[in-house]
Parts: sequence; structure tokens; C-alpha cells
Amino acid sequence: MLDAEVRELMQAFVLSDYQVQEVYSRFCLEVARGLKRSTHPQANVKCFPTYVQDLPTGDEMGKYLALDLGGTNFRVLLVSLKGHHDASVESQIYAVPKDLMVGSGVDLFDHIADCLAKFVEKHNMKTAYLPLGFTFSFPCVQVGLKEGLLVRWTKGFDCAGCEGEDVGRMLHEAIQRRGDADIAVVAILNDTTGTLMSCAHRNPDCRVGVIVGTGCNACYVEEVENVDLLHPDFKRTKKQVIINAEWGAFGEGGQLDFVRTEYDREVDEKSINRSQQLFEKMTAGMYLGNLVRLVLLRALERKLIFRQSSRRPEFATVLQKHQDVFETRYISEIEDDTFPEFASTRSIVKKLFGIEKASVEDCQTLKYICECVAKRAATLVAIGVSGLINRTSNKSVVVGMDGSVYRYHPKFDAYMREVLVKLVKSDKAWDIMLSEDGSGRGAALVAAVASKTK
Repeated sequence: MLDAEVRELMQAFVLSDYQVQEVYSRFCLEVARGLKRSTHPQANVKCFPTYVQDLPTGDEMGKYLALDLGGTNFRVLLVSLKGHHDASVESQIYAVPKDLMVGSGVDLFDHIADCLAKFVEKHNMKTAYLPLGFTFSFPCVQVGLKEGLLVRWTKGFDCAGCEGEDVGRMLHEAIQRRGDADIAVVAILNDTTGTLMSCAHRNPDCRVGVIVGTGCNACYVEEVENVDLLHPDFKRTKKQVIINAEWGAFGEGGQLDFVRTEYDREVDEKSINRSQQLFEKMTAGMYLGNLVRLVLLRALERKLIFRQSSRRPEFATVLQKHQDVFETRYISEIEDDTFPEFASTRSIVKKLFGIEKASVEDCQTLKYICECVAKRAATLVAIGVSGLINRTSNKSVVVGMDGSVYRYHPKFDAYMREVLVKLVKSDKAWDIMLSEDGSGRGAALVAAVASKTK
């Protein structure tokens, strides 16, 4: 049985129906403000147009490169589109060394161009003309399909000389400096757009793309007449455009203060981007493990966990060592565990604290802490998804989802559905589908659609 004090400790993470409804209303208002030219500068949810105006038909053909940079690794992919909704993918993962993440932008892009050249050579495509779709998963203002100005680095990156610059041009110049491959950067996109495109390739009802991984963001299909920031030239022949919501920044104007906890405030204060990306800090894999770590410290302090142990001060020292000591993947593993064996939970507890066989009670307490943090994250994501589904003009909407948190957490999908049922308008049919390699295949599809419409 869970202790009443443990429930009380976690109460701040449990959102009431009123709070859910209130966050939903505030989110919808921010989206509307982001789309409108007069309120866009003050809006937290920027709703940048992506200039992607065509969804795939499934008939696309040809070979395309995709580059996916969005975290500590990047991937290069060779995607062969075969028509009939079919594609084959060959890919390779390359590391971004820690020093390059905070070095100069030129060095970062030279490293990427070097890896691209090696990849192309390995696949005997050195002489081929290869259109490339560049998935760049950081906040960007797009000024065209292949021009994207970096707003700010997130997720631990801080390369000099990039903010305000066109990252498509920077990649193009790095490729040109080498001069040993015929690669054309034809599109820059966010990983959420890639997710939407790869899902739309298989299901034409897909209108929303969401990533809940290291970071958290979404995009959706909007009617062009609602998008003030889109130049009139892009409204003449096309009725719709994919909007990159950049919803990670929601709450920067205080909209989430009424649901943020002391732990959220501490995560923010110790982060490299203080007061920014507040919604992301409550929902994304980069932060969820840290939230659990801080709650665990409080539980130890109040003697709510490992009560029988005299080594509690030692455990606290372990948790204070650094903020990533409780990895976000542990949350998924613990929530996937079975009562009363708790094999995964016990092995995590042993790894962290050296406790040979944690009691069932302690395992239950840890599981409940993880559950509350993850369920709140899923609830917040579902609130945002509901707002975007309700904005689309389609009666039937599929949401394409990806990211390590969504993909590997055993209950994230179920937690989301509980909220969607309450918030999505009753006249809309909706479903969620797991994306198959959005940032890879999706980027190639954007490149293919871009090449087709030239």
C-alpha cells in the first residue's frame, strides 16, 4: 500500500480537471497569438511556417539523402523511394564530440560535411546528384524551404557564430569547401515535420507530428489564410502549410506558473537556458530523470523511502553528484516492471545505491514517483496535441508520434489518450500512430516533394 505521505509529496504533479482545462485554454490562446503578425513577437508558441505545403502522395520515386541533427548524435541516411508508399533506408550514426557541441559553428558543419562525404563514398554515390533534406531540430525561423535562421541552441548545444544565421547555407558552404560530392541542400525541416511527413506517407489523414524525446515539440497542418507570417506568394496556389509550433517555449510568459512545482523551478534554475523552454522542461527526456532525482532527494529527506536504511545520507550524496545520475530511461524501465518481483527497479536501485534487494514498499514508492512525473508529461503533451487537432479542418486526424520517451515508455500513449478523449472536439475522429523514422525518411520525403514541385 502506498503511504499517504508519498501521495501528498506527489500531489503537485497530479493535474486536476480544472488545471488541464486551464492549460488547454492558455495553450490555444498562445497558438493563435503565434500565428498573428501583431502578437507574434510576444507569443511563446511561435508557430513558424515551415514552407512545406505538400504532403506526400506515396508515389514519390528516387534516391535522396537525409541528414538528421538534433542531439548528441547525428544520422546520415540514403533513402530510396520506390512509389506505392514504399521506401528502403540505409543509414549510419555519427557522434558529435562534446567539444564540437560548444565550439564554433564552422567546425561543427565541417565535421558534418566530412561524415556526409564518407557516407556517400561508402555507398558508391560520389558522382551522383543527391538532393538532401536536412532535419535540424532546434528552434528556427524559416524564410524559405531551404533557408532556416537559428533562433537559439537547445539540448546542450552552444556553437558560436550560428544564432541568427542560415544553417542551410552553413551546411551548403561546408559541403562546398570539401568539393568532393554533388549534394544539394533542398530543404530544412524540424524533426516534427519529418515525423508528420513520414506518417502521412503511410496514412493520408496525418495532420499533426509530435516528438517526445530528448526535446519536445510539435507541428501541424494549418490553413494558409490563418498564417500571417507566410508571404502572400505562398498563399496563391496552396491552401495549407505545415506550422512548426515550437511549443517547448510555452510558459515563458508565466502561463504554466500555476502548475509548475518547486522541482520544475530547480531544474530550470540549474539549466543552461534559464527561463526558456519551460513546457519542454516538464515533458522532455532531457529533464524527466532530473525531476525524479529531485523528488527522490526530497523523499529521502522526509524519510519516505529507504526508511530502514542508515545509509540515507549516502544515497542523497549519490543523487547530488550530478543532475543526470537518474537517467530518464529508468522511468520507462521502472514503470514497465512487475509486482512483486520488481526486477528492473531493484537492479536500478542496486546500480545507484548499492542496495542488494530493495523492499517491495520502496520499489512501489519509486514506481509511483516515476508514474506521477511521466503521467504529468503525457498529460501536458496531450493538452497541446488536443489544441492542434481541434485547429485542423479535417474531420479525421491522425497524430504521428516519435521520440524515445513516447516510444519506450510503456504507458505514455495510454496516459495521452485519457486526456485526448476529454479535450478533442466530439465531432472529430482521431488516432495516434508511431512514426517510422520521421527525421530520416520524413526528411527524404520533404526533399522529394521539394524536387517534384520545382
